[in-house]
Amino acid sequence: MDELKPGLHAELELTVTGDDTAAQWGSGLVPVYGTPALVGAMEQAAVMALKKHLPVGQTTVGGHIAVDHLAPTPVGMNVHIKAELLNVEGRKLTFFIEAWDETEKIGQATHHRFVVNQFKFMEKVRSKGAK
Repeated sequence: MDELKPGLHAELELTVTGDDTAAQWGSGLVPVYGTPALVGAMEQAAVMALKKHLPVGQTTVGGHIAVDHLAPTPVGMNVHIKAELLNVEGRKLTFFIEAWDETEKIGQATHHRFVVNQFKFMEKVRSKGAK
């Protein structure tokens, strides 16, 4: 985990589709970029920032995200998301994430991810599912 240091970052570009809308996700009735889709893309950007820096057998899981969805984005518009690792406290990683569409900032978030042993984590999941 020595490679996990503040300053790691990744950027994600996407185009809003009908599958990304609040109406599609059930989080609203309007055909604009939905908050659940924005949250998923924000987490994806954080995961991308870590991809080449985790030891073999380690992965991260999301534990908390506090999102401000600031402005609507129509279907067909491009979105740019940047995630930056701000702090490493043992297994806890804290990110600041921002999102913009073609005209304005549309969101920001503080996101915590936790480094886990992938094998042990999945064993726990399987044993939980077997109960």
